Amino acid sequence: MASGFFAILDDIAALMDDVAVTSKIATQKTAGILGDDLAVNAEKATGFLSSREIPVLMKIMKGSFINKLIIVPFVFLLEWLYSPAIKIILVFGGFYLAYEGIEKIVEFLFHREKEGHEVIEESDDVIKEGEDTEKDKVKSAVTTDFILSLEIVIIALAAAKDGYHALKSEFNPLLVEIVTVSVVSIIATVGVYGIVALIVRMDDAGFKLIKKSNDKGFIGKLGHLLVKALPFVIKSLGVIGTIALILVAGGIFDHNIDYLHHILSTWPETLKQALFGILGGLIALVLITGGKKIYTLATKK
Repeated sequence: MASGFFAILDDIAALMDDVAVTSKIATQKTAGILGDDLAVNAEKATGFLSSREIPVLMKIMKGSFINKLIIVPFVFLLEWLYSPAIKIILVFGGFYLAYEGIEKIVEFLFHREKEGHEVIEESDDVIKEGEDTEKDKVKSAVTTDFILSLEIVIIALAAAKDGYHALKSEFNPLLVEIVTVSVVSIIATVGVYGIVALIVRMDDAGFKLIKKSNDKGFIGKLGHLLVKALPFVIKSLGVIGTIALILVAGGIFDHNIDYLHHILSTWPETLKQALFGILGGLIALVLITGGKKIYTLATKK
């Protein structure tokens, strides 16, 4: 009995060694998309009252965990049933990300300044609409996270397959792949949202440093730096997040549509993916905006 128990422990240890290697490969492969995920989610988790930042972030993080609980078994099942469907889903997800990025750019370029009476009317409804606005932003963040998580899981799965073949592991490939993808998914969620939490609380940390140092010395200056840097960081994340949405979408189009992958072969990859992302976003914007107008006209009484 004892020897059997230790044999099981030895097998688990060997499996964890294999998973550690494949997880390292998968994490390296997903590093780029994780950086984009961080930028996008940091931008979406800001713009709330200070007291609501962490609660909102926790809601988004919870949604991200649920996304991955759905995506991981779904991707394995879909790969078994009909693997080409994964590419089709990714492409549609790419159009959604591209649409979000282009919509932000269009809103910035053509945003109309509100008249005084409009601002007053809006201010009367702030309390009433605040909760709904928060729900909408959380929903948007979780939806975007779903697309990004889908790509992370798919890339991690492909990396786990490559790592398994390189290792020549004695374990069932499906077991190694499932554990690897699960580990990467957990690291991605905790890591990304942990960093986002640190970013959105920069000003609070700064105020605490100022108070602790009585606004004197290096600690006091560091506190002021953190407080002053936060608005710049938030604005920068907004820009970086928008660019990330477009580049991620362009990368999805480039890697999953053969025709696009083979054209403009002499262009730098980033520039080519940016072009694909912008064009995909414009197409999605026209279709979605037109669809909304048609729906409004059709349902108008």
